[in-house]
Amino acid sequence: MEEPPPPHTSAIPNARTRSYWRWSKQDFFPEPSFQSFTTYRAALASACPRLRDRLLSRSSDNNELNVLPHASENPMRRCLTAWDLTWLAFGSVVGSGIFVITGQEARTDAGPAIVLSYAISGFSALLSALCYTEFAVDVPVAGGSFSFLRIELGDFIAFLAAGNILLEAVVGAAGLGRSWSSYFASMIKNDPDFFRIRVNSFQEGFNMLDPIAVVVLFIANGVAMSSTRNTSILNWLSSIVTTLVIGFIIVVGFVHGKASNLTPFFPMGMKGVFNAAAVVYWSYTGFDMVATMAEETKNPARDIPIGLVGSMSMITVIYCLMALALVSMVNYTQIDVDAAYSVAFVQIGMKWAKYLVSICALKGMTTSLLVGSMGQARYMTQIARSHMIPPFFALIHPKTGTPVNATLFITLLSSIVGLFSSLDVLSNVFSISTLFIFMLMAVALLVRRYYVRQNTSKEDLMRVLGCLFVIIASSAVGTALWNANKLGWIGYTVAAVVWLIGTLAMSFLPKQRTPKVWGVPLVPWLPSLSIATNLFLIGSLEPDAFWRFFLCTAFMLLYYIFVGVHATYDVEHQNSHYFKDVEPTDQPNHGPFVT
Repeated sequence: MEEPPPPHTSAIPNARTRSYWRWSKQDFFPEPSFQSFTTYRAALASACPRLRDRLLSRSSDNNELNVLPHASENPMRRCLTAWDLTWLAFGSVVGSGIFVITGQEARTDAGPAIVLSYAISGFSALLSALCYTEFAVDVPVAGGSFSFLRIELGDFIAFLAAGNILLEAVVGAAGLGRSWSSYFASMIKNDPDFFRIRVNSFQEGFNMLDPIAVVVLFIANGVAMSSTRNTSILNWLSSIVTTLVIGFIIVVGFVHGKASNLTPFFPMGMKGVFNAAAVVYWSYTGFDMVATMAEETKNPARDIPIGLVGSMSMITVIYCLMALALVSMVNYTQIDVDAAYSVAFVQIGMKWAKYLVSICALKGMTTSLLVGSMGQARYMTQIARSHMIPPFFALIHPKTGTPVNATLFITLLSSIVGLFSSLDVLSNVFSISTLFIFMLMAVALLVRRYYVRQNTSKEDLMRVLGCLFVIIASSAVGTALWNANKLGWIGYTVAAVVWLIGTLAMSFLPKQRTPKVWGVPLVPWLPSLSIATNLFLIGSLEPDAFWRFFLCTAFMLLYYIFVGVHATYDVEHQNSHYFKDVEPTDQPNHGPFVT
């Protein structure tokens, strides 16, 4: 593949002369609609036609690659390889979850079959990773799923995804900070609240101030702001150490394992296996952060498939082996749900090894914070480039080559939330957003393959929409029947057959587009299966998650109607005028800024 072109800094007005640190109104709201009260009132009067324009609007590969990055004024630096991406995914995904959730679900839901639960969840996560990989290779920009959904499903769907991405960025980082503090305090004095400050006048759930969480968040985000390359090196060095510790845990587990502990293998039946799979799936989340690094990858066409698919395959194998080691060492009825691995080592006479487990879990949370802060800031950067939020947050610092403004904003918000909010409060805010976005990514991939605006006839479009409706509806009905425990295997079989018919019908439709470099195999089967598995996992969530999702969506819609729709409308029509001469690129491995 040919070398990428030099940076197109000549297309950036005053890119080298304007100060990075600036705070004028024009840096936050430069769009014509917000120049005065009169212009804003006129924009509100045109809200309906503008909203219709945005609902029907879809971005393009060229717009995301060659137009929007001009808002950042400086380039991100291409410094990541397949090796970096593999360990970034590992560092983001392998946190403390594997040490906590495995024992809990083996004891309460799956028994020794927890190994199959991890295999099922790993397969579902790998399907989503495949969808992310094709998009990231074709459109290597910092926006990840936001950009991909904006191209295929439109501006409005992408906005809903963006809102949930930013919300989870703040809540997720705050939760990790509080977890880090709890774990560290437990190691010091066996009291998770040891470092916290109680303020009795505050409401319960917000009255335990956590300064350690704030310090950890600022340190992790500070490292992420300083240099992408240095953060990657720190991550893979620490992740390699973690891998060695995990290898030790697996070997010891097998050496001290007993075959008798594996029987009965299905004490709660297959329903228990699937229920556990829905819970342990959260141990696999975080790989989507790697897709946001595409703009900083030296050779996306080669490195992203290796990094994303390779890392998720490796992590699935590691998780299954760790689960098998645990249920081999200890009978599932005797597993400690709070500290499964630590207690298991004590039971086999290796009390000292529990400290290895604690250090490994603490390190996992640290690298999850590091990689998470990188990915969240890059999501925010691309969202700001589109002007859905102020473009001030799209700016890339000329010296570090990182989105400092976006990182600082997320750090401040997550620190405030993490300082006051308990883990119980944060867990109640946990949403269906991740699975919902994963499901939308699979839908977007099918749309990308089977629909091209200028080429697809109206009849073919209706066939594609019909097949998508059958696939999504059958998956949702099957999930509802499973959770309601009605009609039994007859209902599940009917839903599966309808899903099969919908997918088979789509497979006979003509594909309108082939991947530029790397593509998901077995389309439409694998994306359709990804839709089904993600909807199944969504259906397993508690009702509170759905209420949170609908409530937050309502607030997002208010922001969109009063701010987002007008800003994106203005910039879209400005871009179509000022950048009409920007030619699309046939090379999917570079945008306008490359170093």
